[in-house]
Amino acid sequence: MEQWAFWLWEEYSDQIEISLRLLGAALAGMAVGINRDIHNKPIGMRTLALVSLGSAIVILSGSIYEGLHFGQDAVSRVVQGILTGLGFLGAGVILRDRNHMQVHGLTTAATVWIAASLGVTAGLGAWFITVAGTLATLFLLTYGKSLEDRLVRFFGGNPEAEDKLEE
Repeated sequence: MEQWAFWLWEEYSDQIEISLRLLGAALAGMAVGINRDIHNKPIGMRTLALVSLGSAIVILSGSIYEGLHFGQDAVSRVVQGILTGLGFLGAGVILRDRNHMQVHGLTTAATVWIAASLGVTAGLGAWFITVAGTLATLFLLTYGKSLEDRLVRFFGGNPEAEDKLEE
């Protein structure tokens, strides 16, 4: 049995690694998206998983595909294209209230951008960055608002001020 598994790994190691990178990207996007779903935001698990997965697919297909070694210039151009395109997608979820100086959707737009970034890191096989980035993102989405409100109060501000940018 071990010889069969070893042969399978030897024969299809590139395809297995690509599949793992794509799966890692999708899982990172899903983890961030679940948080957005829990908080009833317009972009959720499926959307952010697709953004992250799409970024990983573009990274993998836009790079030199020999033994999963990437050319620095090619990867740089692909990453720039992904992040520029996702900026436009994220901008689509930002809304400004006509009657007040409030902006809604900035955090949601940022989650689109971070999901793309997590997809890029998974596509490149930077597993520590993917996991650490996912955990940091989840921490900020879960505890960031209450921490921000406490710090604003501590430094003498009003966290409920009308002219404050809101999600």
